[in-house]
Order: sequence, then C-alpha cells, then structure tokens
Amino acid sequence: MAYRTENPATGVVEKEYTSATDADVTRAIERADAAFGTWRTTDASERAAVLTKVADLYDERADELARVIGAEMGKPLAQAQGEVALASSIFRWYSEHGEELLVEEQLNIGDDAKSLVVTDPIGVLMGVMPWNFPHYQVARFVAPNLMLGNTILLKHASICARTAELIEEILHAAGVPQDAYINLFVSNEQITSIIEDPRVRGVSLTGSEGAGKAVAETASQNLKKSVLELGGSDALIVLDDVDVAETAKAVATARMSNAGQACNSPKRIFVPSTMFDDFVNGVVATVEGIKVGNPDDEGTDMGPLSSVEARDDAIAQVERAVEQGATLRTGGTALEQDGAWMAPAVLTGVTREMDAFKEEIFGPVAVVYSYDSIDEAVELANDSSFGLSGSVWGKDTDKAEQIARRLEVGMTYVNEHGTTKAGLPFGGVRRSGYGRELGRWGFGEFANTKLVRVAK
Repeated sequence: MAYRTENPATGVVEKEYTSATDADVTRAIERADAAFGTWRTTDASERAAVLTKVADLYDERADELARVIGAEMGKPLAQAQGEVALASSIFRWYSEHGEELLVEEQLNIGDDAKSLVVTDPIGVLMGVMPWNFPHYQVARFVAPNLMLGNTILLKHASICARTAELIEEILHAAGVPQDAYINLFVSNEQITSIIEDPRVRGVSLTGSEGAGKAVAETASQNLKKSVLELGGSDALIVLDDVDVAETAKAVATARMSNAGQACNSPKRIFVPSTMFDDFVNGVVATVEGIKVGNPDDEGTDMGPLSSVEARDDAIAQVERAVEQGATLRTGGTALEQDGAWMAPAVLTGVTREMDAFKEEIFGPVAVVYSYDSIDEAVELANDSSFGLSGSVWGKDTDKAEQIARRLEVGMTYVNEHGTTKAGLPFGGVRRSGYGRELGRWGFGEFANTKLVRVAK
C-alpha cells in the first residue's frame, strides 16, 4: 500500500511517504499501551481543555487544512473549509460535554446498597479511516475516545497521508501526549496484526464493505469490539406538494456535493410520476450548471474525483446501466484532460433488474425514479441491502415525518439530507454497518460501563 499525494486534478504525484515497518508497528502498540495508564488518569477537565485547544488550532489553520484536502482528494475549497469547521465543532462539542458524559449514575433499585454506574475507557483503539472526509471522519472517532481516556492508533487512507500527518501534528501541539495518538502508515496485513494484538481493545472503520468484512472478521475472532460505517445507497422521497424547481435544485446540489463521494449522499431519488418530467428537467439543468474546475478556485462547485480509478469505476457503472436499458440524461463521461475528471450525470429508467438499482454509485451520478403511491415509494426505498440514511421532502412536514419513520435506516430526515452535527448520532443498519458515532452514543461505543455496588 503506497502512501502518496497524487493530485487528482493533475495526475501528478507530489509526494511519497515511508510506510511503517513491522518493528514500527510493535513499538507503536507498546507506546500506546503504556500511554493509556497515564492518559486515562489525567483529569477529565484537562482532557477537555486539550480538545478545546485542538478545535482552536483547527480554526486557526482552516485554510491550510482545506487546501491540502483539495490537493489530496479533489474537494472544492468551500466544501473543504466546511469539513474542517465541522471537525473543529466535534472536538469542541466533546470538550464542552465530555465531563457530563462521565458523571457517575446512581441507581435506585429498592435496596440499601449503593449502586453506581461509572464510565471507564477500555484501552488502545485502532482507527481505520477513509479519504472522502479526511478530517471529519477522524474527528468523530478520535474526539470522544480521547475525551474518554482511550489511546489511539490511526491508519488513514493512503491518498491522505499529508492530512494524516497534519492531524497528528495538531493533536500533539494541543497537548495530546505523543504516545496517546499515533499515526501509522501501515498495510492491510499490518492492520490485521494490530487488531489481533491483545493490547488493542477495539477497532473503528469507515470504508468499503470489503474492508469492513475483513476488519469485523478479525475483530470477532479476537473478541474485540468493532464499529463499522460502510457504504450507503440512500433514498430520497419527494412528495407531491413541493415546489418542483426549488426542490429539484436542492436535491441535485446535495447529490453532487463532494462529487457524489459520500456514503450518505442521496443516491436514489423517488419522485411522483405526475411531476417526474419537470423534476428530472430541473435536476438535469442544475447538474449541467455545475462548475467543474480547480478545487482551489472559489467558484468551483465540483472538483475531480479522488482518483482516476474511482472516476473510471463510476463511469463504468453508468455505462453498464445504459447497456442494461437505463437512460442517460446528461454527463457520465470522462473529461479530456489530465486528472480524475468526470462530467456529472443523471440517470432515469433504472429498474430492479439492473445493477445500478442494487449497487452504490460512489460518484457524481443522480438516479431518479418515478412512483405512483407513497406505499410504492417506501417499498422501493427499503428495497436495498444498505441502510445508512434517507429523507422525505414535502411542505406537509407531519406527513413527511410519518413517511420518514417508515424508512429502514439509521438516520432519517425531513427537508434535508445527510445533516451531521456533533450532538447527533451517526450510523446505519444492514450492510451500512453497525454502531454509532457522535453525541453521547459515540461516547459509549468504546467504554466500559461498569457497575460499582457497595453493600452496607
């Protein structure tokens, strides 16, 4: 696994990084395990103060961090700045709420004994993180667990090595001990050996289904706790009372954010048949108006995909859908220039028999379906092996909420899609993974909820 910065806007390899040796890995585990004894006993208020400083440094270095994201995986500057701000907000939320989440709970079970529930850290954790949101997804794993008192080994995506170094640099500058957070440029085989080590007590992965299966298997064989956030093929249901033009624009914009490279992007859009043509025309117009360009330019709406391989995979999925009978309304081709550029696409006419109905398309491709009844829309939405999130859009929000509650996913929204905030739980069901991150829910995933009982 080669760690390098290959700018997807140019195809030029800008820097290569040295991978960790097996000896480096062994030493890192030893260091993190030794640091756990000290970090866990550091007063919670001190750990909170360190997280506050992390958030401050994120704010101070926001432009620098955002531009590195663009150089590594092609995210436009404004979107990258938004991600950095979100990561900062997560560290700040746990700095402000972490101590209250650690307060002991006294149980009243009707006897004379004192019964307390305390929240303890469990030890060294392994994090395996993806490239598409290189700061945000690290923050939602790291912030709660550092606040809790766990120590962390972090394996970032191979194309985000510079970001990985910057995260470690910021955490250490803020006061996280050198051995309480260690960045590792390791291979898949080394990840397996880390999870197998008895000093490592849990693993969190955000990534592909294949990676999730491998990590889950190793963790289960070694009786380790794991949290997985995997793929998604989110459904978005439009009701018949919306403003068609306004909603089509909002939905298309949401789908194309981050070049469609988000697990919780609205990949399947269901629209009443009575407004289908007008809605599709609105989506196509919005997509064709997207400015595809240099991530560093302030006016850019969409940059390149993360790599030529990712671009080619998305185009192949579009081409296969068309071969199987779908209609390509716009885009879906590679742009003739160096780098991982693709014209954003809109597909219609996808049926259950086609691969595109079942697969996750991880790129700038909106797939729009028609429906004749709400029951049909919900049934189609739930006909997926994934279950990350979904949304319903309509002016009658009570009606929309009731429909949203019927979606078999981990997160549902009305008149928005994929909203993430530090205090809200994040996670899915089915093949989208298990466990929760963020808020108090993410705080408890790698905690020992311990009973302390004192009889009189």
